[in-house]
Amino acid sequence: MAAWVGLLWLLEAVDTAGGHALDTYGVVPRHPGELRDVIPSAFIHFGYGHLAANTLPLFVLGFLAAARGGLGRFFGVATTIIVVSGMGVWLVAPSHTNTAGASGLIFGLFGYLVTRGFVDRKPLDIAVGLGVAGLYWSILWGVLPSGNGVSWQGHLFGLVGGLAAPFLFRRTT
Repeated sequence: MAAWVGLLWLLEAVDTAGGHALDTYGVVPRHPGELRDVIPSAFIHFGYGHLAANTLPLFVLGFLAAARGGLGRFFGVATTIIVVSGMGVWLVAPSHTNTAGASGLIFGLFGYLVTRGFVDRKPLDIAVGLGVAGLYWSILWGVLPSGNGVSWQGHLFGLVGGLAAPFLFRRTT
């Protein structure tokens, strides 16, 4: 997760130095050419403040997801969440908006960690999920529509992807 977060900070430094040219990799809804930006949009942020707000929760939740599930499973889960979040933004976000950032992944990892233990029937993962729910429950307000320029659509669909991921990547042993 340190490498992932480091990559995000490096990309923001490149973006800032390049006059925010990477911001074009955000998702603009319902334009077919924008489908190619669904995955890159999760790695682009609109400034250091935006990235700073995502850094700690992404690091913590990503670490927890990878530590007990393995890297292969983690990358499958993360890709699923990013695609579901990005496609949700592409389908339902307001026209003429540009959405980017790791918060859809954060919401998805939250949902994944909270449900993974119950799906896999692993007591330790249930305990981790309950701990995550206790610490981060307040982020759920972010899936509700608000007028503050935050993509509740990305949050909501990220959560949906995270809730689906334990079923898609279920442990059979």
